Parts: sequence; C-alpha cells; structure tokens
Amino acid sequence: MTGFEVVNFGCRLNAQEAETIKAMGEAEGLVDTLVFNTCAVTAEAERQARQAIRKARRAKPHARIIVTGCAAQIDPQGFAGLAEVDLVIGNAEKAAAETWRKLKLGLFDEARVLVDDIMSVRETAPHLIDAFGARARAFVQIQNGCDHRCTFCIIPFGRGPSRSVAAGMVVEQIRRLVQGGVKEVVLTGVDITAWGADLPGRPRLGDLVRRILKLVPGLERLRLSSIDSIEVDPWLMAAIAEEERLMPHLHLSLQSGDDLILKRMKRRHRRADAIRFCDGLRRRRPDIAFGADLIAGFPTESDGHFANSLSLVAECGLSFLHVFPYSARPGTPAARMPQVPAPVVKERAAQLRAAGEQALQDFLAGEVGRRRSVLVEGQGFGRTEHAVGVRLADRALTSGWIVDSMITGRAGGELQA
Repeated sequence: MTGFEVVNFGCRLNAQEAETIKAMGEAEGLVDTLVFNTCAVTAEAERQARQAIRKARRAKPHARIIVTGCAAQIDPQGFAGLAEVDLVIGNAEKAAAETWRKLKLGLFDEARVLVDDIMSVRETAPHLIDAFGARARAFVQIQNGCDHRCTFCIIPFGRGPSRSVAAGMVVEQIRRLVQGGVKEVVLTGVDITAWGADLPGRPRLGDLVRRILKLVPGLERLRLSSIDSIEVDPWLMAAIAEEERLMPHLHLSLQSGDDLILKRMKRRHRRADAIRFCDGLRRRRPDIAFGADLIAGFPTESDGHFANSLSLVAECGLSFLHVFPYSARPGTPAARMPQVPAPVVKERAAQLRAAGEQALQDFLAGEVGRRRSVLVEGQGFGRTEHAVGVRLADRALTSGWIVDSMITGRAGGELQA
C-alpha cells in the first residue's frame, strides 16, 4: 500500500497546485493513489508525462493512477485511452476539495473523465497552504488563465480565461504564510501582469505589490514569477525601482528578438520595447538581473531572424535563459505555418543555450567578492536576491534564516559563500 503521491511537470504554478492537491488528498486520507499533474507547453512535456505514467504502472500495478493538469485538460480522451490510467481530472476540478472528497467516497468509481469546459470558468480561489516545500519560501497563486492568443501557445485552452484572486485574499494568505515562518513569497500565475483586469476598479499588479509590502511588514522578500514586460504598469515599475523587499530579479516572456517573428507569434511587444524595458529598469535599479524565455526555430524563422534573438541576450543583458526548441501544438495557428526543419531547430536551440550559459557564467563571475543576502533553504544551501543557488560553507545555518554572506567562488551554475 502506498500513500497519496503527486508527480508534477511544468511551471511554478503547476508546482504550487501540486502541493494543494497533495494537501487535499492527504486530508481526505486517500492512499494507494498516484496523481500526475501534467504540462502541455511542449510535445516533449507531454511525452515525458506519458512515459512516467507507464513506468509508474509497472512499478505500482495496484495503485490508482489519476491524470490532471494542462495536457489532461486539453486532451482528456487521449489520456483516458491509456490503459495505465484510471481517471482524468480537469484543471478546475483538481483545485476543488470536493473532487478529492468524492473520490474518497467512491463516487467516481465508474468514471473515466471528469473534465468540464475550462473556458466557462470565471473565478480562481487562492489555496491556503501553511507550508509549501521548504519553510523558507512559498508560492502564492494570484491569477490563472490567459486572454491572449499567441500563435504558438496551447496553454489558454488548458487554463481558460484570465481571472484574478482578490487582493484581500492574497494579502491574507501571505500573512498566514509569514506567521508560519515563510520569509520569501513568489507571486505566480499564467499571466500575472494581467492581474486585476477582471476585478472591480481594474487594479494593476503594481497596486497589489505595494499593498502586500505595506500590509505584511513581516514579509522579508517578495518575488515575481515570469512577467510580460509590455504589460508592466507604472506603479509596478516604481515598486521594482524603490522597494528593497521586492527582489531585483525578473524573468521576462520575450520569446524572440526579431520583430517579424514577434508579429507572427502575435506577441504584443517588439524588440525595441524589450531593450528599452531592461535599460530603463537597470538605470533605476542597477543591481537588477534579467532572465527570459526564448523560442528557437519558430515557423518561418530565417537565419537573420534567429540572429536577432541571439543578439538580444547581450542587448537586454539577460543572465538566465529558458530556451525552448519550437514544438508544434495541434490546434494552434503556428502549427499550420511553414515549419523550420527539426535539425535546424535543434542547432539554434543549442546556440541559444550556449549563449545563455556564457551569460550566466559572466554573471556568476561578477558576483564573486560581493556581499549578498542569502535565504537559507536547507542544509548548506540558499538563494541570493537574484534567486541564484548558493552552497554555504556553514552547513549548520537554520532554514529560514537570511544571512549576510561573502560570495567566494562559483561552481557550475551555483555560487559558493
């Protein structure tokens, strides 16, 4: 007999939701159950999930296997058709405690698929978790879904329309987490810069950030997950520049450095916008560091288009790259565009990753000899203000402490202190 296990794939939002699922399943006393929380951002993510499901069935032939997440929401029948799968649950259903309660009562014993129309969902409730992973940090969902239709992206069909958690509920959740010992909170969502557009008065993300910092003075560090730079409001720009407790690290959804490709992606920014954004914030907060998502080999991408993406790494001063080889998602407009040959996509992704690795090593080299505030997350390990992992010489430091540290070296993608 096994317990209640959740296997997670994909983004930070999925990771936060996996913790919620685990808490709800354990509260109901569910056992001998494996939940796979899938990702649909690339075909490779789906392949890995299917492979893991098959492997789990061989290892635990008597366990109940449940599949949920974005890939399951988009293709429920495909996952229900796998012999290894007992039940498929949608993204809205996985977030409801009632789902797991009914599962415990055996009300779904005859069901194969519990997936409703995600486009009809209009509310997102925050999930109150007193401890998420390491006690030092917590991820708080402030928004879900997306109203944009980037031509490469299938995620809106897995997450539904953009919907925001009310500011008061976010503040209350963060207050509870801080009372429980959390030192750093990461605000997460599918499109967090869209936060507030569906709320009364249409507040902006900058309003929420200021409110959190004002009303939860015990919160020592606040961090933003991936943002869309073109949607950043003036109040958020000011908060990033002025609020020391808002960490000087932003991860940007850029995707390409070429204007024509950005237009074909149906992005809302252009190359000059990205450069202007990074330069402007760096002038206002010199210690800020940037990461970015970039796609290699988008349909119709020429060598010249790709060269513009490659040069954007230096022009924006990007230190942390997430590189995605383009993966055609059925049902998206980009999947019907002329495709770049797979070997070319692979080679361009390798070039981008090499540029990203060099940029990262340059950044880490510049950190040596500096003093940084390190949030201890475990024995001998912590993270700087820029979210860089640090191996600490003093392994006795308690998780949750924030220690002033001298950076003495680097190894791989981490610092030493």
